[in-house]
Amino acid sequence: MSKFSASDVLELPVTERLQLVEDIWDTIASNPESLAITDADRELIDERLEACRTNPAAVATAEEVLNRISQRRS
Repeated sequence: MSKFSASDVLELPVTERLQLVEDIWDTIASNPESLAITDADRELIDERLEACRTNPAAVATAEEVLNRISQRRS
């Protein structure tokens, strides 16, 4: 594999840059254990899970979030 710089990547068409991002993400996703979760990350996750359990009415579903985003774009 040849080396290239960020400026080389930015010269690619958008579709090729998106494909590159997808390819990179796939290599990360195929080895999730390589991503360390810090104690601070773990604490934040635990806090947010507890907040969801404590007040489930305040939680938005993924569908609700996507609908809000779509409405903003209209």
